Amino acid sequence: MGPRIVVLGAGESGVGAAYLAQQQGYDVFVSDFGAIATNYKKQLEDWKIAFEEKQHTEEKILNAIEVIKSPGIPEKAPIVKKLKGKGIPVISEIEFAGRYTNAKIIGITGSNGKTTTTSLTYHILKNAGLNAGLAGNIGKSFAYQVATEKYDYYVLELSSFMLDDMFGFKVDIAILLNITPDHLDRYEYKMENYVASKFRVTQNQTASDYFIFCADDPETIKGMQTRSFTAQMLPFSIEKTIETGAYLDNDNIVINIHQQHFQMSITELALQGKHNVYNSMASGIVAKVLELRNETIRESMGDFKNIEHRLESVGKISGISFINDSKATNVNSTWYALESMTSDVILIIGGVDKGNDYTMLNELVRQKVKAIVCLGRDNDRIHKAFEHDVDTIIDTISAEQAVQAAYHLATKGDTVLLSPACASFDLFKNYEDRGNQFKQAVKEL
Repeated sequence: MGPRIVVLGAGESGVGAAYLAQQQGYDVFVSDFGAIATNYKKQLEDWKIAFEEKQHTEEKILNAIEVIKSPGIPEKAPIVKKLKGKGIPVISEIEFAGRYTNAKIIGITGSNGKTTTTSLTYHILKNAGLNAGLAGNIGKSFAYQVATEKYDYYVLELSSFMLDDMFGFKVDIAILLNITPDHLDRYEYKMENYVASKFRVTQNQTASDYFIFCADDPETIKGMQTRSFTAQMLPFSIEKTIETGAYLDNDNIVINIHQQHFQMSITELALQGKHNVYNSMASGIVAKVLELRNETIRESMGDFKNIEHRLESVGKISGISFINDSKATNVNSTWYALESMTSDVILIIGGVDKGNDYTMLNELVRQKVKAIVCLGRDNDRIHKAFEHDVDTIIDTISAEQAVQAAYHLATKGDTVLLSPACASFDLFKNYEDRGNQFKQAVKEL
């Protein structure tokens, strides 16, 4: 048997990491403090990888040379504290998998828009005929793909939790979309800790690498003032002209990088709304860094289909549009969703509040929202936040109730928007479950 590696958490990333570690000759043990989903349990059994669930047996964990931790497990978890106390390295699945691939890595982070930008970037690369994988916070785990595929490029969606446990890993093209308060409960409620986490996407970069960032985002610009960067800097902006990078000129996205030039009208973009202009600019810069053909980029940006649960059109009933934005688990995501709406809105909001500050939504709610339907067990803070902005706020505790209520409040031409601004764990398994139940309830109207 080789050296012992322990994997904490048997979700997508943990099971993939276990498989790669086994393939690399390690003695692997997987431990999950909760129950392991049936499909992942079957995979571990098929691969003959030892595991335990609903417990962490210390004598089986504290003898590891290294531990790969699921991003969902916080640093303050007792088993993690014990590992750190013994000086056992605790790393992410991304960090581990990165050791076993020579592929070019495009790493995308930000409080909002990273799933869309990651998916769009991957779509452009695939359309250009590049041999690319899609991983990170999306799709099959990076580790599993490194174990089973031979990609030349990986487009990775990187959450702050993943970045926290990455040390030697390097991203060749790093994208930081924006930084707004999120997950502050994991960062001692200090914004500077969360900001530092996001900037880890640039760690270990060299002069031949690229850092793509939003020049209009105040927290990003503030964070850059106290940091130094080795990579080539490529900003994007819709507020000012950028010499090397991307900017907006009379409703045209313009990208200029080292003799590479691209231009496209925002009216031709598949993704509409100001935030999606930013997302498209970031993806477009990657495409030009890789010197992809303008025609391919234009086609890809024009025919891209957004991911499920992100501003997903569910259909129209009696002239009322229903949109599933269940992936909006923070206030800023809901702001982006409302900002892109062009009709009156019945807003379905609520869930597990992560210390949300709703004030950034007040203006948009006054402008666009006719009524609010709360979907959660505890809606007091939502009532307080918006009681002066809308006349009607009602409480519901199921997707079916919420959809019925919203339907009765809406009139022809309105949009019913599920954009919760909160986590889903009070009433649902996850945001996918919440989105799926919403879509089912719409079908049953």
